[in-house]
Amino acid sequence: MKILIVIAHPEPKSFNAAMYQEAIKTLEENGHEVQTSDLYRMNFNPVSDRENFTTVKNTAYFSQQAEERFAYEDNGFAEDILAEQDKVLWCDLMIWQFPLWWFSVPAILKGWVDKVFAMGKFYDNGRIYNNGLLKGKKALLSITTGGPEKNYITAKYGSTDQILHPIQTGILEFVGFSVLPSEIYFSIERIKDDERKEILERWSNRLKYIFTEPSITDDKY
Repeated sequence: MKILIVIAHPEPKSFNAAMYQEAIKTLEENGHEVQTSDLYRMNFNPVSDRENFTTVKNTAYFSQQAEERFAYEDNGFAEDILAEQDKVLWCDLMIWQFPLWWFSVPAILKGWVDKVFAMGKFYDNGRIYNNGLLKGKKALLSITTGGPEKNYITAKYGSTDQILHPIQTGILEFVGFSVLPSEIYFSIERIKDDERKEILERWSNRLKYIFTEPSITDDKY
């Protein structure tokens, strides 16, 4: 199968980076094709504006959706965005590896979504959720947190399901992805080396059988 792994972490020696490298190693060893987008190493620009496009529909007023649709029809996406779109269209499974920052994805990953998930190409009027243009593909969030697991069962924080709903349902399912249960590890800065090794082993074992897993999307629609 074909897997795209997108990582959003500024430190190449981080545990997120270790999870990312373990995923590449395991998937390739099991015969899968892997492409990657290491957003910080790529110096990916998350700012969305006219630089997204080589075409212009309206010089007087910038409407991103209108420009996206026009670019889709006229092959007018900037080269860096087109390359990322091609990776998403290529993959059977997309994995996002990131630390949970302010109850969401890092800004660089949100900017990647804003620029890459373009109207016309990835969604359109009525072509969302079960009718999404990326239907048939799977997505998986692999996440680390700074806080302990006990924080995420309180009314103050909200559950991880509540926190991840805008990402899983508002982004991934919106364009048609079937979402697999998230891989979440808490208080990652406070765990010991032997615990980290155990986590990497569990992550590797899960990935060996990832294409047999049911999605959390299946019973929703």
